[in-house]
Amino acid sequence: MEEHRSVLVYDGDCGFCTTSANWIARRWPAGDGRVAIPWQMLSSDFARDIGLSEADFQRAAWWIERGEVEEGWRAIARAVVAARGLWSIVGGILLMPPFSWIAPFGYRVVARYRYRLPGGTPACKINP
Repeated sequence: MEEHRSVLVYDGDCGFCTTSANWIARRWPAGDGRVAIPWQMLSSDFARDIGLSEADFQRAAWWIERGEVEEGWRAIARAVVAARGLWSIVGGILLMPPFSWIAPFGYRVVARYRYRLPGGTPACKINP
């Protein structure tokens, strides 16, 4: 993973998460070293090197960039900041008050009910 500048880690067993991660990744500038990868494809060495466990990856999305690790709504916002154009601005707005006060709630609601969203699977319900 060290060859990548930034990594968005998501639940590859969830169709909604996979579709969302791919949507964000398509908006990143090509060839800039950012990747979206399901946690199920990560090596245990990668997890150990950044100080996370499989349980951590099952609990939330993660953004890893230059040694910094963001979880949940902040990971998604940082991934959106990395996008081109207006999406970068949207991601930045999510990180600022008052939106940063509301975003954690929105992330928890989506995470809890993702099995009901388009592409959701029974696997999504196991780890809300």
